[in-house]
Amino acid sequence: MRLLELVEKTVVGMGYELVDLEQAAHGLLRVYIDFPPEEAERGSITVEDCEKVSHQLSHVLTVENATYERLEVSSPGLDRPLKKPADYARFAGQEAIVKLRMPMPGAANRKSFQGVLHEPDGDKLKLEFEGKDGPAMLEFVIADVDKARLVPKVDFRSRKA
Repeated sequence: MRLLELVEKTVVGMGYELVDLEQAAHGLLRVYIDFPPEEAERGSITVEDCEKVSHQLSHVLTVENATYERLEVSSPGLDRPLKKPADYARFAGQEAIVKLRMPMPGAANRKSFQGVLHEPDGDKLKLEFEGKDGPAMLEFVIADVDKARLVPKVDFRSRKA
């Protein structure tokens, strides 16, 4: 079983969603988890959630003889990456930065766009952005995307002095 499949099966089996998996230098295995969309009301991933998944993955990876030196499990953060079409549907209405693999013809040959995600239409993904002539709509498919992330929204005014 491939490492990605093994990690995803374990994480999903524990009631979480696998957001991303990175294999970094020196045998570092980084796993990003979140709650599945239907449990988004549970809020943010906690240190305890990461600890629980890390503990379980350590056992599974040892049993399966997976090659890694160090394991890190964390939340996807405020600038959560968008990897799957379901991510674009889940975060429709939120602001994102989308970097395409190739410049988009007709959009001033740009590769990077920041705007508001719209509900996907089949396999077509949509991002409304501010073009030079006013609001414009970028239509693309997941294969066009190099990287996509949510734009973090932080409200410091709500903190008590």
